[in-house]
Amino acid sequence: MKKYDVTGIGNALVDIEFKVTDQFFADNGVEKGLMTLVDEERQNSLMGVINTAEAKKQAGGSAANTIVAVSQFGGKSFYCFRVADDELGHFYLKDLIDSGVDVALVPERLENGVTGKCLVMVTEDSERTMNTFLGITQNFSVKDIHDSAIKDSKYLFIEGYLVTSPNGKEAMLHAKKVAEEAGTKVALTFSDPAMVKYFKENFDDVIGPSVDLLFANEEEAMLYTGKDNLLEAREEMKKAAKHFVITQGKNGAMIFDGDTFIDIEPYKTTAIDSNGAGDMFAGAFLYGITNGHSYASSGKLASMASSQIVSQFGPRLQWHQAKDILGKLNP
Repeated sequence: MKKYDVTGIGNALVDIEFKVTDQFFADNGVEKGLMTLVDEERQNSLMGVINTAEAKKQAGGSAANTIVAVSQFGGKSFYCFRVADDELGHFYLKDLIDSGVDVALVPERLENGVTGKCLVMVTEDSERTMNTFLGITQNFSVKDIHDSAIKDSKYLFIEGYLVTSPNGKEAMLHAKKVAEEAGTKVALTFSDPAMVKYFKENFDDVIGPSVDLLFANEEEAMLYTGKDNLLEAREEMKKAAKHFVITQGKNGAMIFDGDTFIDIEPYKTTAIDSNGAGDMFAGAFLYGITNGHSYASSGKLASMASSQIVSQFGPRLQWHQAKDILGKLNP
């Protein structure tokens, strides 16, 4: 028996989320709808013109959001990450632990530096725009990987954003090798269309012959496969993953279970914030398949959870919401 359902690796970023207008982007030279890496000076200048009193702050990063979701649904999870010995680093560590996630870092062992931050700007059309200063997490490397946790997990979950740096890619390859040798299944998320567009060769190296489970949205699936329609893209995806999920926003999702395609219906909702929807889908789905649910049932759970996330502000459920969603799945 493995101790953990899922061990994740990824960037540790304190998400600072706030509402803006399109005019805010025009006034401050921000490109809407994208995740943009910025330096600390640029991020601080943006921080100076937002109302931080109304901003919502949480321990985030794509994989962290997914790992927290696994925990909230009742799974056992572990996270490998790097934060600094500063106020936000201590906040991040406490927030993860309070969310039921096991970690190896302790406050006394944090290094000097600046903890990464992600400014998540949400407009009325529910679209999220992110400006990210990686800080100390840009140095995430093999030494931040806890082999023992990976070996003792049913799944390793790898965040696609790590492909942007040589040390991040090396950490991905190391973690995947440890998992495969230990009989731990490997799941990978592309994270963002820009990652696929500019770092496809790095993804090819990490995926190798294949991964056990791949998460992508429609745009990422078509960019990675070089196909201009979803039907062709999903056939090509079989070469990269034994199983995969293609999320389709308001149209639900498509799952390949290794034999057949399963269409997952969307749940009607009023979207106000799309931040974290894909992370939540991955977390709920991973919880499901590691806790006795079928791919179809896990997809239904993930669809319910992600529809709840987009109907509220922020990338996380409340604990009671996760319990309620599970209750609807198993009435």
